[in-house]
Amino acid sequence: MPDTSPEAKRKMPSSTTINTPGFPAASGAARAASTLTAKLASKVPAAENTLRILKLLASKRGPMAASSIATSLGLPRSSVYHLLGVMEANGFVLHLHEEQRYGLGISAFELSSAYSRQEPLSRLGRPLLASLVDVIGESAHLAVLHGRDVLYIVEERAKNRPSLVTDVGVRLPSHLTASGRAILAALPKSQVRALYPNAAAFTARHEVEGAIMKYSALSSHLDHVRQRGYATEHGEVTPGFGSIAAAVTDHVGWPTAAVAVTFLEEKLPADQWPALAARVQKVADELSVRIHGRPTK
Repeated sequence: MPDTSPEAKRKMPSSTTINTPGFPAASGAARAASTLTAKLASKVPAAENTLRILKLLASKRGPMAASSIATSLGLPRSSVYHLLGVMEANGFVLHLHEEQRYGLGISAFELSSAYSRQEPLSRLGRPLLASLVDVIGESAHLAVLHGRDVLYIVEERAKNRPSLVTDVGVRLPSHLTASGRAILAALPKSQVRALYPNAAAFTARHEVEGAIMKYSALSSHLDHVRQRGYATEHGEVTPGFGSIAAAVTDHVGWPTAAVAVTFLEEKLPADQWPALAARVQKVADELSVRIHGRPTK
């Protein structure tokens, strides 16, 4: 039997952990960090609840009534009204008196603008793309939707690979690119329709078989992208080059960007595309997590 005398207990190291069947052992440092986090949260409930309200409003399509906010978050109405009053006074929420609802205010918009100015998406995405390029030996890029175009914000060129048109700052029609198709496939169909209202919205760079030049063709193609889980492009941007892309999504599942790789099609047989797509999807999911988004399931 183990020695449980007081003397034996004094000799036990302070970092000793107890393993419970079915659960991983936790280190003393991990338990301490968890306890500290819980204590900090419990000491500043007003700050925590303020952030919860802002996150809730940011996740909705429109303003909310204070009673709905209280119900959604399980908070007392009196506390919610008090916090909303402070946030309104500081410009973080706007009270729509006629509707008796609250929406995000100008100060919240300023935070969003500051987020864009600091280019966190590029900063977070660049090392992930660099690692991907090191593994696959092909060039990769990160793009965001800009109107009907995609705007390339990061390019990581693989060693001994040719330069591409998808350089940083370049804009291309989204329906022609794998990046654009990945983003469009993650948007509501009504939004895609609004971006492509008529035939004049479609352009082509090269003569290719099966070019997408009308909405019905684009809609059908995006259905395939959703079913497959990733987007492809075959020479529509640059003849002889193919691309594979996957969407990066935010906390409500909205496409924020797309990760893509581009390569000479003759160098990569079609049966190897799914494996490469899985690597691209993994990077896109990792970037989604880093921006506190919702990765693809």
